[in-house]
Amino acid sequence: MKKYLTREGGATVTVFVPYDCNNHCPFCINKQEYRNREGFSTEKVCESIRMLDGITPRCDFVFTGGEPFANPDDLQVMLDCVPDTHRVFINTTLPVSELFPEERIIEFTERNKNKITCINVSRHMKRYVEESNDSLLAALHVPVRVNCVLFKEYPHDGMKEFADRFGKYGIPIQFRADYTITTLENLYQREGDAILADLMKNFTYLGLDGCRIRCGYHFDNNGQHIAYHRTLPYSTLPVNVDGEEYDVLYDVLIKQNGDPHSDWTYVPLDVEAYRNVRFEPYDLKVLEGRIE
Repeated sequence: MKKYLTREGGATVTVFVPYDCNNHCPFCINKQEYRNREGFSTEKVCESIRMLDGITPRCDFVFTGGEPFANPDDLQVMLDCVPDTHRVFINTTLPVSELFPEERIIEFTERNKNKITCINVSRHMKRYVEESNDSLLAALHVPVRVNCVLFKEYPHDGMKEFADRFGKYGIPIQFRADYTITTLENLYQREGDAILADLMKNFTYLGLDGCRIRCGYHFDNNGQHIAYHRTLPYSTLPVNVDGEEYDVLYDVLIKQNGDPHSDWTYVPLDVEAYRNVRFEPYDLKVLEGRIE
């Protein structure tokens, strides 16, 4: 039987909502998974949510897609399956539509303010999607963070202006590198990293944290928290502990049809092995400076 190792609390569970978005962002690798929607099932997704809650009742849940807010009724059904012992995050472009106008989005966050830990809103220095008003982000009843993927050639001279755009609302930003080019060998490499160089020029450097598969550089922009996130394109690593071989799991995925996977690379989760998972202290540590 396969042997799994994960952090205390359990691997983060990323839920792919079983419905698509109307966007075609060039860096999105999830879009291809929504071409054939046969077998997509909110009910099956909920079954897997309950199953993973039973194994790791204190893990984090992240809802992504697709677009979680494209179907608020189904999103509510899935959220209701997650007990209050978990932190819940939602990755979204926060689309406004006739089905989901601003007033309903605000009401949704008011109703779920004790359930949702943070909404991560995608905003980019090049506009790939139709964006709702920035003021809507500040009106939500839950914490909000802006996620910005810096894909290929971004406007290097616009980083400070972009940060200030959200800083006036007190909203932090996480800049993200194109993780498809990240490897174990270059994960912590600073030389030649244009994004890091731009951040160093524009903001006050605070420090670095990291673990086996990801790292984060942290900055201050007049009280606004700025992070730079780098991660591997996979989240499972083989390790030897006390002479035994384990797969270290950082992420567990629930696909649109409810199937649980152990990585972003289409590896099915051995559920019975995960019921016997071994836990270790989370290896994310402050490596440099001071991060609050």
